Amino acid sequence: MSLDGFVSDAEGRAGQLFGDLSDWRHTERGRASIAATGAVLMGRRTFEMASDPDLFADHYEYQVPIFVLTAQPPARLPKENADLSFAFVSEGLESALRRAKMAAGSKQVTVVGGATLIQTLLNVGMVDELEIDIVPVLLRSGLRLLDNLDATVSLERLEVEALDQGRTALRYAVRG
Repeated sequence: MSLDGFVSDAEGRAGQLFGDLSDWRHTERGRASIAATGAVLMGRRTFEMASDPDLFADHYEYQVPIFVLTAQPPARLPKENADLSFAFVSEGLESALRRAKMAAGSKQVTVVGGATLIQTLLNVGMVDELEIDIVPVLLRSGLRLLDNLDATVSLERLEVEALDQGRTALRYAVRG
């Protein structure tokens, strides 16, 4: 997220926020997140950010079942492998979350964007922890991560870490 709270600019681009994303999987934080994740929940727009959805199978850091919340599944399903599979869930958030939790087993369900999905999960009280990397850039407009919340969300700081390139990692427990 940009320092001023945006996860994409006014044109919907997020490239300025993910300059070193490919290196993340090799960091201690990245390896810990990957090891703890049993399934991923993502929104359709986040899924569509991939230049080629077939690349998920060979290059995505989370090689686990991925549940994409969408009103309309894609015309062609992306490539899968023995560890990574896709389910495009159009029956609503509760169904997608239930299926992701079942697939994750004793591991966590990691939500990988987008802003609308995270806002909805916060509004229905379905977020245990919130991890945000703050990137030292001011986008001035675009899509804010934490807009459209129905009520105050109380957070308890669990961790703050200074990262390369001026980024700051924040991790909070969500409390009511």
